[in-house]
Amino acid sequence: MAETLRVGIAGLGTVGASVVRLLGDKTDHLSKRSGRDVAVTAVCARDRGRDRGVSLDGLSWHDDPVALAESDGIDLFVELMGGEGDPAAAAVSTALRRGRPVVTANKALLAARGTELARLAEENGTTIGFEAAVAGGIPIVKTMREAMAGNRVERVYGILNGTCNYILTRMEEEGLSFADCLAEAQRLGYAEADPTFDIEGHDSAHKLALLSSLAFGVTTDFDSIHLEGIASITTEDLKAAAELGYRIKLLGVARRTDTGIEQRVTPTMMPRNLALANVDGVLNAVAVDGDEVGEITMVGPGAGGSATASAVVADIVDIARGRCLPVFGIPAAELEPYRRARMRKHAGGYYIRLSVYDRPGAFAAIAQRMAEEQISLESIVQKEAKGAKGAQSARRVVLITHDTMEAQIRKALQAIEDDGQIAERPHVIRIEKP
Repeated sequence: MAETLRVGIAGLGTVGASVVRLLGDKTDHLSKRSGRDVAVTAVCARDRGRDRGVSLDGLSWHDDPVALAESDGIDLFVELMGGEGDPAAAAVSTALRRGRPVVTANKALLAARGTELARLAEENGTTIGFEAAVAGGIPIVKTMREAMAGNRVERVYGILNGTCNYILTRMEEEGLSFADCLAEAQRLGYAEADPTFDIEGHDSAHKLALLSSLAFGVTTDFDSIHLEGIASITTEDLKAAAELGYRIKLLGVARRTDTGIEQRVTPTMMPRNLALANVDGVLNAVAVDGDEVGEITMVGPGAGGSATASAVVADIVDIARGRCLPVFGIPAAELEPYRRARMRKHAGGYYIRLSVYDRPGAFAAIAQRMAEEQISLESIVQKEAKGAKGAQSARRVVLITHDTMEAQIRKALQAIEDDGQIAERPHVIRIEKP
């Protein structure tokens, strides 16, 4: 049997401690899988005295993750600190320059510097494993990098953030407000004290940037992702969607188009019969459209110590076996420059919620603006008039369009606003179909 693979772990939070536990509890099982022993020999964490629920006896401690990354006492560097800047970036770069493989769950770092780090890894004859950086325990990176190699991928999309999925599920099932569901998610530990990173779509976008590079062989470009969060979604939107046969999910979507690669993270309406539309709670799901295999969908836990540690250990086992694949499936030098699709060229159906003044001619004027942009409507739903006595009331009107271009939608809605026929800004949700 080959020599023991010595693992150094930087970051002993929930995931790091779970990795230590898993490697310790399944030593024999992992040795058989790897063809060699795998053992944690060194760690780095800010607080040495904290009880993490696992034994750290006999391990070498480092206060500086960069020092751990360049230590001669490890063969593999596992980065679980997080953050796109230092010390994570410096430590990962140091390990790669030493020709040392890296396993990380750090989606922010890879979304910002993935192409650069992939080049650095390959220049030094090593690799980066990042299964844990995308959708937790779902093995989507391995699937796309290896199992989908014979396919040209046209689209990859999914529910990439469990916090947002939990909030939307609770709002729909219980009729609770966004604020109430967010507070509940925070009490249960599904949402951070500052939930901005999740509810504004940044977490999903980091993951989508990595999926795009894997799917389309392009450089990572987080800054080009169109972002919309879920704070504007109301229980009224969810009820209207249900009446029309849809559900609303926060989706990350990347697809090939004639103008480049479209990447967006937005609230999206999906027909209720789609598999992803029925993924609820804190689960994640990813679907991939391949030209040979068709669409495959994977569902599983997107976060949590055990699920994420499972993904980390899967990468460790691959490295222990001697596997050294290009980080994004093809050599970094062959990744094509990311070319951003024009969002205004996005074609599809749309849900539009309007608050229309209850006065003669208002709806006729709106219909005229839609007709001017050649927008065909699939359905129209009007709600009761609302407004204080003596004040000008407004009706809630929900429009569902047939497939059209986003530029036409935006132009028509701007004209409707300028006409003064609506009491508030229009609310638009894209519709994603098979």
